[in-house]
This record gives sequence, C-alpha cells and structure tokens, in this order.
Amino acid sequence: MGKTKKVGASGKFGTRYGMRLRKRWLEVDKKQKTHYECPTCKRPSVKRVSSGIWECKKCNTKFAGGAYQPVTDAAKKMEQTIKEDENV
Repeated sequence: MGKTKKVGASGKFGTRYGMRLRKRWLEVDKKQKTHYECPTCKRPSVKRVSSGIWECKKCNTKFAGGAYQPVTDAAKKMEQTIKEDENV
C-alpha cells in the first residue's frame, strides 16, 4: 500500500478508519514532515526529530516546539502579546 492521488500518504490505511479521519491524519502528517525555517540561521532546514523536538540540519541547532510544528498558534499569540506589552 502506498500513496494514492486523492488521499496521498494516508492511502496506506486502505479503506480502514473512514475518509474524514484519513484526511485529518494527512493534514497533520504534511505539517509534521515539511521543512521549516530555522530561528538561528533562517534557512528552511528544520526537521522534526521526535515529538516536540526540532533540529536544523545546517547549523545543528536543537530546540523545543510543538508536537507537529516548531511554532504553535498559541506560541505565536503569546509572542504577540509580549511585544504589545513591551510597546506600552
């Protein structure tokens, strides 16, 4: 079993688990496996090592982040509020 045109990598599940769950899994899997920008060297070479641990392949920087993305939505909002508080 492998990829299919409609469902991509979640085609490995075949007809099991239902279409809705396979689409959700596919979204999470795509977020998890994409290359993100390194906060240190600004290159798109950050990959997930394990759950919540991210590593830049260029400068070997390891840092903690979200389980599926290095920077979560909650962290972005927190940074925004901190910047607003500093400006006041």
